[in-house]
Amino acid sequence: MKPENAIEVCDITKNFKIYLDKGHTLKEKTLFRNRRKYENRSVLNGVSFEVKKGEAIGLIGHNGCGKSTTLKLLTKIMYPDSGSIEMKGRVSSLIELGAGFHPDLSGRENIYINASIFGLTKKEIESREAKIIEFSELEEYIDNPVRTYSSGMYMRLAFAVAINVDADILLIDEILAVGDAAFQAKCFDKLREIKASGTTIVIVSHSLSQIEQICDRSIWIHNGKIKEDDLPRVVDPHYMEYMSKKAEKKGENSAESNDTTVLAAEQTTDSKDKKRWGSGEVVITDVIICDKTGKNKRVFSCHESCSIKIGYKASKEITDAVIGIAIYRDDQTYVYGTNTLVDTAEPVTFSGEGEVIMNISSLPLNAGKYTFDFAFHKPDGFNYDFWREVLTIEIENPYQEVGILSLGHTWKVK
Repeated sequence: MKPENAIEVCDITKNFKIYLDKGHTLKEKTLFRNRRKYENRSVLNGVSFEVKKGEAIGLIGHNGCGKSTTLKLLTKIMYPDSGSIEMKGRVSSLIELGAGFHPDLSGRENIYINASIFGLTKKEIESREAKIIEFSELEEYIDNPVRTYSSGMYMRLAFAVAINVDADILLIDEILAVGDAAFQAKCFDKLREIKASGTTIVIVSHSLSQIEQICDRSIWIHNGKIKEDDLPRVVDPHYMEYMSKKAEKKGENSAESNDTTVLAAEQTTDSKDKKRWGSGEVVITDVIICDKTGKNKRVFSCHESCSIKIGYKASKEITDAVIGIAIYRDDQTYVYGTNTLVDTAEPVTFSGEGEVIMNISSLPLNAGKYTFDFAFHKPDGFNYDFWREVLTIEIENPYQEVGILSLGHTWKVK
């Protein structure tokens, strides 16, 4: 195994037996042999990839493509039919909601059981118990049986345990889709903190906004093979274009078309570097960036304030929208991303025509060129409209060499 890698997956395959009608008793197996017929279904067929220490990758693809199977192979819940998987360090996983929890035991008792599965000693668990309970926000219910918990409470406790294991590798399968908006925002912040500490992260998600916010790479798995492995902003548009064409063929696209609507089944390319896609229920009509006087501007000094104005038009009232922004350097390195769900934990309502204003009090960016991406989407990540690479600004005359930590921004929708 290479010293710089945390995970090495080499040419793995996995097949499952699909029984049409399986007999379970000895009598059924003896008398009804035809009921034991099955077909071999190949889920993974020669998948190989490497993950460096401290790197975050996202596994994307349509349902049944093999994403979750790959993650379960990494956790050693199951094993490949052929090929090899090597991992270096302590592994923590969030594969299925409440996996490893005993329904009749209390939340506190399940903390000890679940954490011990991850390899923590009793003394280590005791030292982390208070932090786990505090993060889960279940102080009032921690001594109740977990069978009385809601799915959101299950997720809070499971996530709180997993992130306090101090693992070298964290594996997450779509679990962040559960829970209220405030706790989801809290989880995203914690994941960024974990990533910054050097933990290797592998996430399976259908929410491309999650992938773009957290991950350094996207791996698109298609029909059991890796179709593409690159930066999220490179892979995700190709995947969305594929899914849009797939929906078009099945006649599933029911979005109303008008002069400004962007259909889910098309990806409009206005130039080589400007792309957009989405359902078209809300569309971005214009994006401008201004200085503090309101003047349209493209070149800023480090720590200068600015306002980003995003015009929109909604074909109907939308009450569950999320507004997202991502910033990339000229070399396509992801620098920063945020959205209204993370910042305010409240959904945005669109109606008719209007404007979104993001006021940035200080641009803590080094000298260089930066590209801004914008998206209106649902909390689960499905895009109403995604506007890519419409705005490039250049930061000049930095006061000091800084990295971007927080934009110090506020949102206004009118």
